[in-house]
Amino acid sequence: MNSSVLASLVPVVLLIGAGFLAGRRGWVTGGAVRDLSNLIFLLLAPALLFRTMSTVHVEQLKLGPVAAYFLAAGLIFAATLVVRGFNRTAAVIALANTFSNTVMIGIPLIGLAFGPEGTVVVLTLISLHSLVLLTSATLVLELAVAREQARQPGGERTPILRTLGRAFYNAIVHPVPLPIIAGLLFAQTGLTLPESVDKPIAWLGQAFGPIALVMVGITLASTAIGHQWRAALTQALIKNLAHPALVALLGWLLGLRGLPLQVMVVAAALPIGANVFLFSQRYKTAEDLVTASVAVSTALALVTVSVVMALVGSL
Repeated sequence: MNSSVLASLVPVVLLIGAGFLAGRRGWVTGGAVRDLSNLIFLLLAPALLFRTMSTVHVEQLKLGPVAAYFLAAGLIFAATLVVRGFNRTAAVIALANTFSNTVMIGIPLIGLAFGPEGTVVVLTLISLHSLVLLTSATLVLELAVAREQARQPGGERTPILRTLGRAFYNAIVHPVPLPIIAGLLFAQTGLTLPESVDKPIAWLGQAFGPIALVMVGITLASTAIGHQWRAALTQALIKNLAHPALVALLGWLLGLRGLPLQVMVVAAALPIGANVFLFSQRYKTAEDLVTASVAVSTALALVTVSVVMALVGSL
């Protein structure tokens, strides 16, 4: 097995395992799980997203290499909604099929495998990854929620434009897209955060990844993965293999070659990101399936990422 793959994935597996142990031992139970989820979603994630985007300058981004990634993600997301229907469960599963763990695993893995040039490419993707995928998913989820509420007995049917406006507003004024947009706007001013402000934001952001993965393990401890393993394996195979295969095909058709395409394919092969788990909790849907899928996808990535990295050399 590629040593860089092992070095990047083992810490993720260990953190999930630590959370699993904490859940089994009863160290975190009941309402504390929901409170911890709120802490991650409402405080730690916004800090990470704002700080990441606060140094991104739009004019410096090379968008060509990421086009194949987002085109593939969009096709898979849309296909999932077509197959499963337009509802919040389908939207969360579609996000699981397309959202990679680009920060915790992607940065160290691609840096080790492709060097500084590869790191620049993956950071360009990361600067847009959450903005495009999480904002789009939030908009779809808010529309789905509005549609479900309108279909309930006695539910108020509002005009489509009002529904779209409310969903768009909720998708922007939201703990995930809002800090992304705010950080991006701040970056364009050319200002920098004072160290006394930047340091606590950095600490909060650094806490996001480990705590989110521990949270996955805690939830996994109370999840009967036995009856979810087939569906979880399906999600993992779509994310770990179908997504990178489609990126490779579309990238080739778009004329991409060499390192930029290789980095995008490897990024697509990364396992499901923990943000999907937080979305499933936020919208109270498919929580057991997403928890199992994140765990299975991460474990399976020890093999599938190694295979993908062995094959991308020919691109």
